[in-house]
Amino acid sequence: MCGRMAVTLPPDAMAQLFAAAPANDLPPVPNYNVCPTNNVHIVTSDPDAGRRLQAMRWGFIPRWYKKASGGPLLINARAETIAEKPAFRDAARTRRGLVIANGFYEWTKDAEGGRDPWYIFRKDSAPIAFAAVWQDWNDPDGDVISTCAVVTIGANKNMQAIHHRMPVILEVPDWPLWLGEEGKGAAALMQPAADDLLEWYRVDRAVNSNRASGAQLIQPLASSTKGMSASV
Repeated sequence: MCGRMAVTLPPDAMAQLFAAAPANDLPPVPNYNVCPTNNVHIVTSDPDAGRRLQAMRWGFIPRWYKKASGGPLLINARAETIAEKPAFRDAARTRRGLVIANGFYEWTKDAEGGRDPWYIFRKDSAPIAFAAVWQDWNDPDGDVISTCAVVTIGANKNMQAIHHRMPVILEVPDWPLWLGEEGKGAAALMQPAADDLLEWYRVDRAVNSNRASGAQLIQPLASSTKGMSASV
């Protein structure tokens, strides 16, 4: 799953990396504690306008919601059911995007039930491109809110030490197909990442608060070890 993320890549670097035209209202960076309902950076593609880097609310709002909080907060979409779920099936066919992050958080529990956060990132330190779906929602005042959800899949062997699910992470050659630029077949991309793609370490419980901020949130604990050698 994916419930928090960190973004440090400057928007101009994002735009260059994804060959996307940047919008003017992108969320500020760095942000080491991007939470659900915050705006995230997402790349979309239009047959006429090309790729666009824009801001969207992290928390997909189906068209039938009467208000933003009119149902469950849909920050993730399960790959196994995305094509059938009424909330996501149209978006899965025609409104796919790439949410950009440098890392994300997951939690395990200690013997007393306390929540221990882990910071997860690519071993090569490259930015992460999460598979996502998006939806424009009209609020009762007539405003249009662009919203999105990150696609998740069952965790690969290594990530199972932290959580039984993980976000779908797409590599550069897969971006055009997921964005709808290369025809059909994007469903085949919804697979767990390679076992050796990611690395992680324990971070301070300060990040458990959605009010926490600052680069110290992604600093490893002095006692933490990385990857599969960590005790969970």
